Amino acid sequence: MSLKNEFKAFIMKGNVVDLAVAVVVGAAFAKIVTAFVDGIVMPLVTSVLPANIKWEEWVLGKFRIGAVLGATVNFLIIALVIFLVLIKFLGRFMKKEEAPAAPATKECPACLEPVPLKATRCKHCTSQL
Repeated sequence: MSLKNEFKAFIMKGNVVDLAVAVVVGAAFAKIVTAFVDGIVMPLVTSVLPANIKWEEWVLGKFRIGAVLGATVNFLIIALVIFLVLIKFLGRFMKKEEAPAAPATKECPACLEPVPLKATRCKHCTSQL
């Protein structure tokens, strides 16, 4: 098999195509989440925090603690928004109400072995059902 054919077979595998689609959709969804956080959530957070505190500029020696704290807070806020939107909100729409499947077998009264519902005789003990 030539290198071209092997590469074509690799690209056409379902998991590679699925991964490519997931990356593109994930990038688009990241823009939506970032816009939501920047436009709605962060103004709410800044209204709660005092305006004169520049906590993102805090330093401890050469360590920029405020930058790490800011990135951590941003991550937690984005993770919370994703959890609330994807898991809680959209999860309600994605739930499928599945009725429990009807049993395919019944129990033989003589030997207590499972037998098909339509059976008239037990295949284990040959008793009449």
